[in-house]
Amino acid sequence: MPELPDVEGFRRVLARSAKGRRIDAVEVVDPGMLRETTPQALGRALKGKRFGEPRRHGKWLIAPVGDAELLMHFGMTGALEWRPRGEDLHRHDRVVIVCEGGELHYRNMRKFGSVRLVRDERERRRATGPLGPDARGLGRTEFLELLTGRRGSIKAALMDQRLLAGVGNLMADEILWRARVNPRTPVQRLGRTRRERLHDALGDVVRESLPAGRVPHGERWLTRVRDMPGARCPRCGTSLRKATVAGRTACWCPRCQSR
Repeated sequence: MPELPDVEGFRRVLARSAKGRRIDAVEVVDPGMLRETTPQALGRALKGKRFGEPRRHGKWLIAPVGDAELLMHFGMTGALEWRPRGEDLHRHDRVVIVCEGGELHYRNMRKFGSVRLVRDERERRRATGPLGPDARGLGRTEFLELLTGRRGSIKAALMDQRLLAGVGNLMADEILWRARVNPRTPVQRLGRTRRERLHDALGDVVRESLPAGRVPHGERWLTRVRDMPGARCPRCGTSLRKATVAGRTACWCPRCQSR
């Protein structure tokens, strides 16, 4: 389930392997992954151009190509791989960008993501929708201001891309577990101390996840045990609980994260 660390890993793949390379062809295996463009229009726009320095905002990968930008969103099961030219396609490859020296394979099993071409900032914002500041490097003051006046549960707030871009279900649960905050707690009931703990936990989770290019399964991580049968808290050993919060399956420790 690609979140900020995963998409940052995909950005590094593109920067390391494809930046500066000429695009020779575009193979759209599944036109249903394209938004507001066609396979023919995408090929005409990209062929002969070179990739610039890619960047990321939240869960969106933004790749400059000539005077346009290629936007990639990975949904729940997307990935980006650099492969040698001419290799057989994986059954979930949806778009292949053939470059000099290799190919970028946009892969997506459940097809919840998208590939788009935009010409300017206005088109990009229309494609991505309103996005809050990126979760990486978010200062404490700004984080506290984002939560001011916010209604609903804290887990819903952390996952709201309009408020804070990049945090998904796994990261939200990990942050809340580290900060010892119950995911169902209304934001308005959180005092300054717990809000500051949430900011510190957010920074730790992002920083420790980036080298792995995913939300890792470290020895002291909730994500390592959350899907195990009879899972117990890595900190206190209490049986973990699960329930639907903000439309997603939340996992927490009833002892460490008491309401």
